[in-house]
Amino acid sequence: MTQQPLSDQRVDSLARGVWGVVATPFTDAAEIDEESLVRLVQFYESVGAAGLTVLGVFGEAAALTASERMQVLDVVAQNSKLPIVAGVTSLATAPAIAEIENAQAAVGDRLRAVMVQANSGSAVTVIDHLARIHDATGAAVVLQDYPKSSGVTISTDNLIAVVEASPFISAVKAEAPPTAAAIARITARVDVSVFGGLGGQGLLDELAAGSAGAMTGFSYPEALVSCVTAWLAGDAEAARAELTPYLPLINFEQQPGIALALRKELFHRRGLFATGTVRAPAATFPPELDAIAAEHLAQLDGEEVR
Repeated sequence: MTQQPLSDQRVDSLARGVWGVVATPFTDAAEIDEESLVRLVQFYESVGAAGLTVLGVFGEAAALTASERMQVLDVVAQNSKLPIVAGVTSLATAPAIAEIENAQAAVGDRLRAVMVQANSGSAVTVIDHLARIHDATGAAVVLQDYPKSSGVTISTDNLIAVVEASPFISAVKAEAPPTAAAIARITARVDVSVFGGLGGQGLLDELAAGSAGAMTGFSYPEALVSCVTAWLAGDAEAARAELTPYLPLINFEQQPGIALALRKELFHRRGLFATGTVRAPAATFPPELDAIAAEHLAQLDGEEVR
């Protein structure tokens, strides 16, 4: 299904709040575990997520076949009422368009936007890339700046220029540190939702800088939701109180190289995933961290979580 092209008027910004980045659960045989996926998306909905981001970097989209991506999108759409943002793995225009058309076929009008990474440091190149994508698919775009994944570095000024030239951009996902500084500059120039990511490590600073919330994953997404909800209600002190007990675990979970394995293992220990399996080349959970992970969870179980 190809959406109708949008007008030159800027599309509505993505809703404020927490857009949960959906990890793709696997069985011990590394096949997609639909039952665990259903549990996860229904849990996100139950704790008040604004929407779901599917097939992002932490969804291991690059390790899925095209048919498996369609399968994941279909399961999510069939088992949650939340709006969906579908991630696009390719940095090249033609295959990105093909991915989006597949997502549109799988999700239909549940697809709120597609998340496309900046594929060049040149504003002109990114503008052309996104315009060709939009002309072909009609999809609204979440522009993701995540150099750790894409290998592309773009300046904040060039990112702003891309948004200003692209009225079909409904949000920016700013994941190039220092994120709070970038978010402050973007929100001062462009009237579009800007979200932080990176597991919520900079969430409080990003909210203070003007972010619309978070588009990320964390093994306790309810903590992110409580924090952002309090902040958007104008209570910064409550927002800080909601997040503070979870900061040690956020820091633990975001360790470079093993962050995905840690999050999936923690989902497993919370009963959301049947296993913590990742697909190669992702690193597996280090057994040396078993007791440390257990202690983090025990500390939270002992907290009076709001």
